[in-house]
This record gives sequence, structure tokens and C-alpha cells, in this order.
Amino acid sequence: MTMKESFELAKKQYEKWGIQVDNVIETLKSVPISIHCWQGDDIGGFEVNKSELSGGIDVTGNYPGKARTPEELRNDLEKALSLIPGKHRVNLHAIYAETNGEAVERDQLEPKHFENWVNWAKEHGLGLDFNPTLFSHEKAADGLTLSHPDPEIREYWINHCIASRKIGEYFGKELGTPTLTNIWIPDGYKDVPSDRLTPRVRLKESLDRIFAEDIDEKYNVDAVESKLFGIGSESYVVGSHEFYLGYALKNNKLCLLDTGHYHPTEVVSNKISAMLLYSDKLALHVSRPVRWDSDHVVAFDDELKEIALEIVRNNALDKVMIGLDFFDASINRVAAWTIGTRNMIKALLYALLMPNDHLKKLQDEGNFTERLALIEEFKSYPFGAIWDYYCEQMGVPVQESWLEDVKKYEEEVLAKR
Repeated sequence: MTMKESFELAKKQYEKWGIQVDNVIETLKSVPISIHCWQGDDIGGFEVNKSELSGGIDVTGNYPGKARTPEELRNDLEKALSLIPGKHRVNLHAIYAETNGEAVERDQLEPKHFENWVNWAKEHGLGLDFNPTLFSHEKAADGLTLSHPDPEIREYWINHCIASRKIGEYFGKELGTPTLTNIWIPDGYKDVPSDRLTPRVRLKESLDRIFAEDIDEKYNVDAVESKLFGIGSESYVVGSHEFYLGYALKNNKLCLLDTGHYHPTEVVSNKISAMLLYSDKLALHVSRPVRWDSDHVVAFDDELKEIALEIVRNNALDKVMIGLDFFDASINRVAAWTIGTRNMIKALLYALLMPNDHLKKLQDEGNFTERLALIEEFKSYPFGAIWDYYCEQMGVPVQESWLEDVKKYEEEVLAKR
């Protein structure tokens, strides 16, 4: 049986439930995923005076082929994008600036330091997102930045975030699609603090100054990202979920949910519908925590499917900005991007192929027997045939055949670094 024949048979099974598969495919084509650049070089960046990785972040493994230059990183991203269906975005950190060998402090970064990224994005029809980098720096060595008791250190990081918003605005103007500029800080304490309030007061004041200048959301959208704990901040994190949720709602900013930043018994999928009641939009960093915020490559697991279902069944594809955030140096880095991003798209397709309206109706009627039965039966519906056809239509490898492209790229490019 040909792939087209398998697709047509699968299509009939879904369409008996009123699911218009052709419309589903068109919808999926329109959903961009923001792919994080830092998987390609283990969050190293290209600063002239590089600092050791810090801020509770760790990358394990030493698989050969890590990108060493902006050109290598962009080439690796191009290879990954050629294996991923759809048109997407690339997410940058400030440490990926290109300064032509000049040591430029982060609070002095300008749009010109990212011109090569913008030209590359234009060439490939990509949007760009951005993040100020408030870690791996001598002024963050004690784990405090925007909440630091030293006003000079706070000032440095405030100015860095202001500069980052300007860079985000530049991206948006140049590329014709708004940039999500997201602030995450490592601030917290290893042991139980004697004062939880004052650092949060300082953080709030810092954020107020960062966001004092209005930037048109047509070009730049601001987000703030919380965390439960990290290495070196096990007992207390200044920017908690409650802090940022309150700040975002009061100040019309996006609250960004990272799937690894909560207690292991919490799931982001359960937060999406609650937050969309009070926020026009929200943002995600999709990762895979294993016991803690370990940022494993995204797998096609139950939580990923549930996140996709919550977005789709609540008609929120245009309200949730989906980004990825994982870094694994124990496997081929191009393969990591490919696996994780394809899985995110695959989960959205899975959600779009569910009879969501009918399942909602069953719940309202109290018909929990049929609801459960259908949810379980749809797990073995011929979803794979639709996915394969979609990949073929989008001109990317079908099933595991993309691995051959990665192996060849490794032999010809990565192994020679």
C-alpha cells in the first residue's frame, strides 16, 4: 500500500467523527515553533570574554560536533530545519551576539550585533525571538541579578534587559513578525532566607524600570519566566510562579511557563486553561524534566500530548506562543533539535485529530464511560499515516529516514570540527 493510500484510509476513519483532515493539515502548517539556538553549542554563546556556565544551568555530555562559530551554528540549524515540517522561528540569547572580536559588555549590546542573524532569518523566512542572558557572568556569580542588593549590579542587568528589548524590537521591525523577548533570572538562595520580601521588592522595581518604555507589540512582546528552584537556589527563588503571574497580569506582560520549572507533581498542561481565562496570550518553553529541571529532549509522551490538547481543544493556537528549551550534549545536537521539534509538531497534529467537541459534550452530559473509551481508542487510530503524509507534503523525510541525513551531515561536517 502506498503512503497516499494509507493516508486516504486513515482520513476516512477520522472523517467519520467530523474531523476534516485536510483542514487539520492546513492549520498545522500555520503554527510556528520557536526553536532554541542553544542546543547547538551547549549554551556557550560567542562572547569574546566567555564565562563558565552558571545560574543553576548544566549541560552534560561531550558528543562531538558542537558548533564553535555563528556560521557553524546557523548551518546546523539549517540542517535541522530541513528535516522539520513547517515554517518556524529561532530563539536567541544575548550571548549569541556577533561583535567582530570586540569585547562588548551585555548592557552595551545593540541591534548591529545581531545583523547577521537577521539577514539569515530573512533569507530563510524565519522569525526570531530573544532572551537577555542573566547568567554565566561575573556580575551574576553570587546568583543574584535584578534583585541584587548592590544597586550598581542591579543597574547593569536593568540596562542589559532594556537593550535586549530594543534588539527584540529591531528583530520585529526587520522581519515583520513580533519578537517574544523573555526575561528569566537565576536569582535565589541556596539555604532558607531570612527575608523573602525585600529581594522581590527589588525585582519588581527593576522590572518596572525595564518596561518603563512602551514598545509596540507589533514588533516586540515581553514575557517573564518563573522557576521553582535551581542549583544554588534550592530553598528560595525570587522570581517564583506567583510573583511573575501577578506581575504579568498587572502589567500586561506574558507569563511564560517552562515545563521543567515546577514541582515534579505539577504539570503545565493543567495551568494553560486557567491562565487563558485571565491572559489574552501566554508563552511556553517546552522541555522534558527528568526528576528535576534537567531539560531533556522533548519526547512524544503523555504530558506533551496533553499540552497540545489543551492548546487545541481551547482554540488557543493563536494565543499560546510555543517555544522549546532543552540541551543535551550526550547525543548528536542536530538530531536533538529534529527529534524534539518534530515531536512538538506531532503532538499538535495528534490533538487536532481528536474529536474534541464530541468529548466535551460527553463530559457535560456526564457520560464519562464513553468519554474514556473514545480517548483510549483514539490512541490507536492511524495517526501515523497522517503524520507521514504531512511530512511528505512538506518536503521533509518521512519516519526515521531523517536519521540518514543526520548521519551523513555528521560524517561530512560535524566529525571534522
